[in-house]
Amino acid sequence: MQSWSYGIHSLSDQHLSSLDYCHEHGGIGLTVNKSFKRTFVDWAARAFDWPGYTSDDLYAVNKVLNEMDLPPLGFIREALLALKIGRHYKGEFKLTRSGKELVENPAQLFGIIAPFYLFEFDHWAYSRRPTAPMGNWDIFLNVINVEAQTAITGVELVEKIFGIKQKEKGLFANPESASFFSGVLQPLCWVGFLEEIKVANNYFADRLYVKTPLWKEALRLDTDHYIQEK
Repeated sequence: MQSWSYGIHSLSDQHLSSLDYCHEHGGIGLTVNKSFKRTFVDWAARAFDWPGYTSDDLYAVNKVLNEMDLPPLGFIREALLALKIGRHYKGEFKLTRSGKELVENPAQLFGIIAPFYLFEFDHWAYSRRPTAPMGNWDIFLNVINVEAQTAITGVELVEKIFGIKQKEKGLFANPESASFFSGVLQPLCWVGFLEEIKVANNYFADRLYVKTPLWKEALRLDTDHYIQEK
């Protein structure tokens, strides 16, 4: 793993990989719908090796790959555009001046991408449950800070945060828990703050979540003192 990596499979890493590719090739080709072309999607699938979306996983069910087949790519393109790190120009995705500077400054890139992706991106627009759960990031992060010191299931986190005792033990058993996965757990995993541990049966209900070392390095929370006192 390269020295600038921030997580096992962090979106910040993949943003940087995409910037490197764009810089090296002078741009990334776009389809008429403004999505990344298949050549880049194929490269990204192999380079990212994203859990659940590896090249082998994707080609097992697709003859060719489009941007929508590799979900992290859509987030990456939208974030780079929104932050004016990249732009669409004459059928290609090009780096802006600030984007070219960030290629050489991965720490600064992480400081820009992580808060934008967590707190400003509309995660629920891509969810089967397009409604945010009750609560806010301050609550979510402080509870997870305490409870995910050791591995805990997503279902247990839902019960602790929302007081929901689920009759069906699954992250998609009710709208609240489904929204919590789409808008909180998955983004925290993708940004490199949580690690998702899949179990042998691969059921969502049994998947475990634990804080990565990056969590402590990047976040300062009200419950930090409680953890230190334990």
